Amino acid sequence: MKKIIALTMLAVTVSAVAQGDPYKVRVPLSPDDAGAMAFLVNFDTEQRVDSTLVSEEGEALFRGTVDEPFLARVIVDGARLGQLIVENGSIVVDPETRSAYGSPLNDESRRFSGQLAGLEQEFATATPERQEVIYKQYMQLVDSAMWANIDNPFGYQLFISSAMELEPAELEKVVAENPALGKYQRVQKLLDMNRRKTATSAGAKFADFDVNGQTLGQYVGKDGKYLLVDFWASWCGPCKRQIPVIKEIAQKYADKLNVLGVAVWDEPDATRRAISDHGITWPNIIDAQTIPTDIYGISGIPCIMLIAPDGTIVFRDLQGDQLKSAVASILGE
Repeated sequence: MKKIIALTMLAVTVSAVAQGDPYKVRVPLSPDDAGAMAFLVNFDTEQRVDSTLVSEEGEALFRGTVDEPFLARVIVDGARLGQLIVENGSIVVDPETRSAYGSPLNDESRRFSGQLAGLEQEFATATPERQEVIYKQYMQLVDSAMWANIDNPFGYQLFISSAMELEPAELEKVVAENPALGKYQRVQKLLDMNRRKTATSAGAKFADFDVNGQTLGQYVGKDGKYLLVDFWASWCGPCKRQIPVIKEIAQKYADKLNVLGVAVWDEPDATRRAISDHGITWPNIIDAQTIPTDIYGISGIPCIMLIAPDGTIVFRDLQGDQLKSAVASILGE
């Protein structure tokens, strides 16, 4: 009998641990949203944790248990309504401010956002001298909050928003020194992207790829010229701003340089319309999607790259006047 009781108690204990701590996430919306499908999505893995229909009163409600807090986002009828940290407690997501409150980490995140907002308001009307001081305060506040929470989802949220600005070697060092970051899929993907970026930086040979029978290699070294490659998309504002710059370069160095566009993360028809609308005359590889961006570790566009006739990457990731200056230094005035 004692064995049976002990085993029963053990089973209850294991069940309680497996279930984790309970949470409730409430999203107040409008009665106009009644019947819309709402999703609670893990920010890191992009997996749907839960789904529900918005009630007639205009509220989405998620309930569940969590073994470990995680960063999530709420999506209603396809629209992202902000991020939250799913943890033990009763949490409210405010669609207006795109913030959450009601649990320890969410309250800390909301307080922190308020501090940043205050500095941003002060910055807008400050003198240049004062703006420099405020900027330093802002960055110190972000840095302090991130390192104080580096082992929880709030710290991860701050880290991932600034990790793109880190050099590959610096990113590797930070993750190695903070193992809690290594468990996140987005961090691992970023590490992988940076490693690919390093492998395709200046001095390396270009990496070929094939998109519907078109390859980058078909254009590299053609007619013995350098090749300027523009990885872009029709919806990308910065990409559009570089088109006149590339036109100027293409015209100025037509005897030494070819240009190739590679449309990524875009719909083929949208790409074709943009080519027509912006008067792009150079050839384009259309519908490349993530094929080249995965190979070259491209996390943001436009990514503009110069490849020598022998296939060596001369430089990458330059725009505007820096791009003009770099091309001029290679091809001469």
